[in-house]
Amino acid sequence: MSNPLDTDAGSELFSSYEAELKLVQADLNQKLDQISELSGEPRKSAIRLAERTLDEANELLGQMRIEKQNIPSATRSKINQRFRNFESDIDGQKRKLKSLSDDRKALFGNRYSDNPDSDQQLEQRQQLLSGTERLDRSSQRLRDSQRIANETEGIGRDTLADLQLQRETIQHTRMNMLESEGYVDRSVKTLRGMARRMATNRIITVAIITLLVLLIIAVIYSKFH
Repeated sequence: MSNPLDTDAGSELFSSYEAELKLVQADLNQKLDQISELSGEPRKSAIRLAERTLDEANELLGQMRIEKQNIPSATRSKINQRFRNFESDIDGQKRKLKSLSDDRKALFGNRYSDNPDSDQQLEQRQQLLSGTERLDRSSQRLRDSQRIANETEGIGRDTLADLQLQRETIQHTRMNMLESEGYVDRSVKTLRGMARRMATNRIITVAIITLLVLLIIAVIYSKFH
C-alpha cells in the first residue's frame, strides 16, 4: 500500500519540475528566436547555448517521468496528458533547433560555398560533422539517462515487492508462533489435568488398600475372639 505522504510529496515534486520546465522552455524559445536573426559565429554560439538548454529540458522531463509514477492513479491521467504535451512541445523545439542548425548558409554566413572542392567547404563540412557528433553524443547521454532511470525504477519496484513479501512472511511467521503458543498452553493444561487425576487416583487406591487391610485385620481379630 502506498503512503499518502509519499504520493503527496511525489505530486509536489512533479509540480516543481513542471514549473521549472516551463521556465526552461520559455528560455529555449527565446534562444531559438534569437538564432533566426543571427549568422556566422554568433549563430553557432547561440545554437550551443540552445543545445545546453534543450539538454536541461530533457533532464527535467526525465525526472518528471519518474516522479509521475508516485502520483495516485486517480489523478495520473491528467498528469499523463500534461506530460505528453510537454514531450510534444520539447520535440517541436528539438526539430526547430535541428532545422536552424542545418541551415548552413546562415550558420557559416558569407563563407558558405557550394563548391565541394574549396577549403572553406571542407572546413564547413568538418564543422558540421563536429556539430553532428556533439548532437549524437548528447542524444546518447539522454538515452543512457533514460535507461538508467528505467533501471532505477525497476529496481525500486522489485525492492518494494521484496519488502512486501518479507512483511507477509513475518506476519505469517508471527501467526504461526501465536498458534504454536496456543497449542503449548493447551498441552500444559492437559498435562496438569492428567497430573491431578493421577494424584486423585493414587489417593483413592491408597484409601481402598487401607480399607481392605483394616477389614482383613478385623476379620482375623473376630475369629480369635
